[in-house]
Amino acid sequence: MPVQNITEPARQTPVIHETDVLVVGSGPGGLAAALAAARCGVSVTLLERFGCFGGNITVVGVEGFAWYRHEATIEAGGIGWEFEQRAKQMGAAVPESQSLSYELDSEGFKLVADALVQEAGIHPMLHRQFVAPIMEGDTITGVIVESKSGREAILAKRVIDATGDADIAHRAGAPTKKTPVEDMQAASVMFHLAGVDKTAFLSGVYRDPQTYKDWSTGEWVVETDGKEDDMFSPFLGKPFARAIEDGVIPAHLNTIGGTWGALHDSGELTYMNLVHLAGCDGTDPDSMTQFEIEGRRQAMHAIDALKKYTAGCADARLRNFGMSIGIRDTRKLDAQYNMTETDVRHEARFDDTIGIYPEFIDGYGVLIIPTTGRYMHIPYRALLPKSVKNLIVAGRAIGGDRIAHAATRNMACCAVVGQGAGVAAALSVQSNCGFEAVDIAQVQTTLEQQGVRIR
Repeated sequence: MPVQNITEPARQTPVIHETDVLVVGSGPGGLAAALAAARCGVSVTLLERFGCFGGNITVVGVEGFAWYRHEATIEAGGIGWEFEQRAKQMGAAVPESQSLSYELDSEGFKLVADALVQEAGIHPMLHRQFVAPIMEGDTITGVIVESKSGREAILAKRVIDATGDADIAHRAGAPTKKTPVEDMQAASVMFHLAGVDKTAFLSGVYRDPQTYKDWSTGEWVVETDGKEDDMFSPFLGKPFARAIEDGVIPAHLNTIGGTWGALHDSGELTYMNLVHLAGCDGTDPDSMTQFEIEGRRQAMHAIDALKKYTAGCADARLRNFGMSIGIRDTRKLDAQYNMTETDVRHEARFDDTIGIYPEFIDGYGVLIIPTTGRYMHIPYRALLPKSVKNLIVAGRAIGGDRIAHAATRNMACCAVVGQGAGVAAALSVQSNCGFEAVDIAQVQTTLEQQGVRIR
């Protein structure tokens, strides 16, 4: 059926706000970018389509911010580390089950993000959806948003695309690359439980501890470099295999399985990362609608299996779902430099580094845990579009091949990237130059002053 079109009448769109730096999207990358820029002394606005800041942490319910951390892990520090420390101070974090990190409470972190934004003097704009860039030739000068107030314009000297899907870069005409749907990493619907007997559950875990090699079961085959194989993992697979065998859940749901997060004294078992949905396109609202509904259905099957086959879960019940499906992989920037598998596997070093990230790869069937002190640099050029001025990309949409993406998509890396983008945006405004002309040495010095390890 041919696509029908309508012609909308021309209209005047009111400019409701102007700012030095506009950050669109407030996940770990966008939140870090806004904080970093504001701390450099420019005016910053943080635009978010949902009713809270934090993105993947608060909206999706992914609480394991740094679950890769072990004794020898070397990290960048900076604002990502601050997220964790501030959450601990505000009672919004508990020790993580498989690492030396803390799990961020998805509800409590909403308050943490609010406090950080307000303390930095950032102008908050929740409940507004980006719909189009405002362009003057090849230069972005702001964005069009829509909300309950209608269609509005926000003008900015510099724009940071932290949408996760390179939405602004793509619509502004910058080259982007979208993973074919059949090759995308699976999406997930996260959920949290209440009513779990903590003592009984942990006794069951101690009786039958699972490791990372147990991830290679059923439909999954996971490549490690060997050192991960016997390390403890909070993995749940056996309950679902038994449930299929006994007819408790349908046989075709053989992709249910994964990890549990934090177990609280209150009986809450949070960050249940068990539902994996292949074929979901995070840039297609019809696809997301289908898989949101399917993901919730599968989560209830998972709970049925846990109640029947997992110690301590007999009285478990659903506490809540994340507010949105979790998307790992869609569209990425075709950047001035696209990171490679070689970069993330072999400790790449770059003169234009804006931060380091440990050798942590999680995606496309590869799992490498950073236990040996190895790390890579993140190059500034991977954030820069090829053909749009005054725009920089932060978060999981930076340039890179698929295995590079399996590393840089992780939330802590997004925070490293975001802090670099925020500093660069601020210095770009203050120096009255484009992103490509920013003094990278000054960016690096400022990042180090903000507590970032860049080499």
